[in-house]
Amino acid sequence: MLNSKNNKCIFEPKSALDDIQKASKNLKGIINETKLIRSDFFSNESKNNVYLKTENLQFTGSFKIRGAYNKISSLSDEKKSKGIIASSAGNHAQGVAYSAKKLGIKSTIVMPNITPLIKVDATKEYGSDVVIHGDIYDESYQKALELSQEFGYEFIHPFDDYDVICGQGTIGLEIIEDLENVDEILVPIGGGGLISGIALAVKAVNPNIRVIGVEPEGAMAMKVSLDKDQLTSLSNVNTSAEGVAVRCPGESTFDIVKNYVDGVVTVTEEEIMEALLMLIEKHKFLSETAGVLPLAALKKLTVKNKNVVCVLSGGNIDVVTISSMINKGLISRGRILCFAVDLPDKPGQLLKISQLLSDLNANVIKLDHNQFKAMDRYMHVQLEVTAETNGHSHIEEILNKLTEENFTYHRIY
Repeated sequence: MLNSKNNKCIFEPKSALDDIQKASKNLKGIINETKLIRSDFFSNESKNNVYLKTENLQFTGSFKIRGAYNKISSLSDEKKSKGIIASSAGNHAQGVAYSAKKLGIKSTIVMPNITPLIKVDATKEYGSDVVIHGDIYDESYQKALELSQEFGYEFIHPFDDYDVICGQGTIGLEIIEDLENVDEILVPIGGGGLISGIALAVKAVNPNIRVIGVEPEGAMAMKVSLDKDQLTSLSNVNTSAEGVAVRCPGESTFDIVKNYVDGVVTVTEEEIMEALLMLIEKHKFLSETAGVLPLAALKKLTVKNKNVVCVLSGGNIDVVTISSMINKGLISRGRILCFAVDLPDKPGQLLKISQLLSDLNANVIKLDHNQFKAMDRYMHVQLEVTAETNGHSHIEEILNKLTEENFTYHRIY
């Protein structure tokens, strides 16, 4: 199964393949089939043939059910009888909770405060006891270990566990079955379990397939560890993609990524918001922010005309977050412009701005006409305008026209 090298356990694709294939059989009837879907939009944008692996449509809403069920079902009867415990920002929690319910095992889940309410409620609905503790995953993880020691529960690690990794690796086998001539696979990285399993699976079948990890700039624990050539813990993480907000990768996953993953790229929060918006608008798919990391990374690829698979790892996102992310994505794409302009306090000035925007085909969403916001409120009033636009070039056209017409404006966003 694994070799010892410099006192570290290095998993080998060829030997791991049998266990991943066993995991695939183990998951028959438990998971949904998530066939690849070709994306014309993302293909055109990246100049590659882009396919979506839609784990956001998976039962429980993410890929995590694969590793969780594979691990829990393999436990001895004695360990099952004592109950299990896990720590998770949500998706692993639901995978563990569902698997435990399916197998008739008591489960406890420790979740950080940042976990969206939709994930907390879904975990409770599967029958698990939920403990909210810590601001990030790592603090929840330590609490879960304490409870495991105290009550004798079997701890189910979300990523740094061989059976969990093999369960996630079934995604790699499915991708190759659906698209035999795949060139590159883009995978989100949190703790590294998903990309580790996929890398082991595809490298065993075809070592020429490139596996690329994607992390947000505010939580790039794997990339920092690789750059330093040692497992490294970040002092803090700051990202909207709470599903990958991990300070430190696992020991096993770090070794696997180091040996079998072809690179790790990072994306900005702005790029994440933009990718989420485009996925919703062009494909009518909902994904959590961690799930769209591969889409955000498409622009970072240097290859062209290749078959690229983006793993959409999960779709568990709450309505409030969706609204916020969409608005930020619209701003990022240049689809919304908000500016303030000082106008002389006399009739007809509002009409001039409205006419200017109308002539440039900008759709006014909101107007705020307030004389008390102006520096000299006796001579001027401030008008704040929010308008729907058609991209960054359209915004520049509007702003240039305002300048040309001698309006003094301040762009808000």
